[in-house]
Amino acid sequence: MTKNNKGISAALGAFVIWGLLPIYWKTVSQAIPIEILSHRIIWSTVVTLLILIFWGKAAQLIIVLKDHNVVLRFMLTSLLLSVNWLMYIWAVNSNYIIESSLGYYINPLVNVLLGVVFLQERLRKLQWTALFLAFLGVCYLTFGYGQFPWIAIVLAVTFGLYGLLRKTASLPSLEGLFLETAILFIPALTVLLYLASQGQSDFTHQNNNGRLLLAATGIVTSLPLLLFGYAAQKIQLSTLGVVQYLAPTIQLSIGIFVYGESFPKQQMIGFSLVWTGLLIYVTEGLMIRTRRDRRGLQEKG
Repeated sequence: MTKNNKGISAALGAFVIWGLLPIYWKTVSQAIPIEILSHRIIWSTVVTLLILIFWGKAAQLIIVLKDHNVVLRFMLTSLLLSVNWLMYIWAVNSNYIIESSLGYYINPLVNVLLGVVFLQERLRKLQWTALFLAFLGVCYLTFGYGQFPWIAIVLAVTFGLYGLLRKTASLPSLEGLFLETAILFIPALTVLLYLASQGQSDFTHQNNNGRLLLAATGIVTSLPLLLFGYAAQKIQLSTLGVVQYLAPTIQLSIGIFVYGESFPKQQMIGFSLVWTGLLIYVTEGLMIRTRRDRRGLQEKG
């Protein structure tokens, strides 16, 4: 298998896992969202630390921790990540899987908008068109469908801001995830101890299988990130950008066909506007990338 094929396989694995996460969160839904989030933080810290030790990279973190600017940045990213995770877990277990999938469809376009606002990036006409169609989709869901998609907006904006801060961070994805979860480790442990003291901890009342599922949240958090990091090094970002829509598509399908969430015509119209915007955005990006590649070949020739 070539490096490119391995990269694509890793990308598919990452986004399939992310797409299937609603099923996982449903299996532990007896626990309240804040307890699930706390377990996810604690066990992710443990898993990522073990991986860093195994790869001999743990010592590098000690040097990084001496840089107060880096620590402050990761305190902000850890806060955004925890809000995003908590909202997603709550949305899935409250039967809003479809709306949460919308958040991850919108996210790439939110990233583009944040680039304009904070990084002074310039957009091409078709990119503005894609953003406008996504905006119309949100407006239609708000006024035509009669419900503002606040869950989707919170998920897209928090993850977009998280990505913006991580874009200029000095740490790779795995080391960054460890630092983010490590920052939240004590608060998460405090939450679990408080719930246990009040007799409200699902972990203490569960059987061994239930406890194992809660502990395995560290694996289901870290594994797709490792696959994604590997894929990002092996394949073009344009390819990765197309494959990423597999995750919300799986989520949407799970919401409709597995858990029977309603997807009426009005909601479908709003989604279709967003999908059209994404299609324009992805197609335009691929065309630009193809032109650049051709120019590069011509210059080399």
